[in-house]
Amino acid sequence: MATRRSITFILLMVVVGLNLRPAMSSVAPLLTRLQESAGLSASAAGLLTTLPVLFLGLSAPLAPALAKRIGSERALSVALTLLAVGLILRGLPLAGGLFIGSAMAGCAIGVGGTLLPALVKRELPDSADLLTGLYTMALCLGGALGAGLSVPLTQLLGSWQASLMSWSLLALFALVLWHIQMPRTTMTNTSTAPKSGILRLLKQPLTWHVMLFMGIQSSMAYIVFGWLPTLLVDRGYNEADAGWTMAVSIMCQLASALGAPWLARMGRDQRPALLLVLLSTAMGLWMLLIAPLVWKWPGAALLGIGQGGSFSLALSLLVLRTANSRLAGQLSGLVQGGGYTLAALGPFGVGVMLQSGANTPHIAWLLIALILVCCGFALLAGRNQRLDDHSGELLVQRVTPTF
Repeated sequence: MATRRSITFILLMVVVGLNLRPAMSSVAPLLTRLQESAGLSASAAGLLTTLPVLFLGLSAPLAPALAKRIGSERALSVALTLLAVGLILRGLPLAGGLFIGSAMAGCAIGVGGTLLPALVKRELPDSADLLTGLYTMALCLGGALGAGLSVPLTQLLGSWQASLMSWSLLALFALVLWHIQMPRTTMTNTSTAPKSGILRLLKQPLTWHVMLFMGIQSSMAYIVFGWLPTLLVDRGYNEADAGWTMAVSIMCQLASALGAPWLARMGRDQRPALLLVLLSTAMGLWMLLIAPLVWKWPGAALLGIGQGGSFSLALSLLVLRTANSRLAGQLSGLVQGGGYTLAALGPFGVGVMLQSGANTPHIAWLLIALILVCCGFALLAGRNQRLDDHSGELLVQRVTPTF
């Protein structure tokens, strides 16, 4: 039976999750406008879309150490504060403010996104994978709001700067709510707990399988966040239609983000579900960027279903492949750190390709090829295995599925 503490935590998780994507998705619909008004080249625009992802990856491994020092709850408060400051800074008329603020927002998202899976594992361990789906749905909804409202907010508020800064209000609301209602736990002495450590995790092939799956599928997501509207404009869309097409795609992520963990529980392991969502992503990219424009809406839907499901399952693997919340936090920091650092190459690479004269179909075929590579890591990461250090050694155990 759900307790008041668990219900409050779930609501807080959703509110915080809503804040972890608008910082990135709100820029993409305005990218053409930013290139014109701020004089950004395609490479500079690629750097702008890459910075949040890069600093997300660089900061994620720091989250477990920060949580150990001040507690996971206070660490998440720090992340929300940094996010609000970064969102404000990127709209101020300061030299480099747009880039510095984007990097700060990426750091905040890296810390917050790493802490939440471990908190879910701690608060509700028996339903951690399903709640991760709900958390991912909140991420997707935040991304959809950022993509869909970015241009209307620019028109309403009179400038793209005000539009980008307005998302700080949502971060401040989440900060206040989290500070008042966050779960209170006493700091316990963990000196007797087994020390897994990053190096010991890196020696396990399972860690690399999950990390590379996370990195490639995340790269697809951030390429869509950063460049899909621009690529659609190149195909003949106007700016608003391109933004709303991306928003519809992200909205379609909601159902798959919530449903993918349930689907994964229906099989003996997660491999069929992982392959299904990756195939959906590839088909969506083909319909949007290569096929005739009549396939626009089916393509947006399939892309959203695939990306929502793959990201939800990637986060679920962090809790399914670990035996306790401490290991979940360590694996989360390592996998998200390495995965998002790898993912940062995607948006920047697309910007370089565009500046070098590559056309939209060429880019689309390259992305589909990367998805096929990701399928290989999905087959390895989707097996029923779990990292456990209860014996004092970090071991990989096979998990017997329960029906």
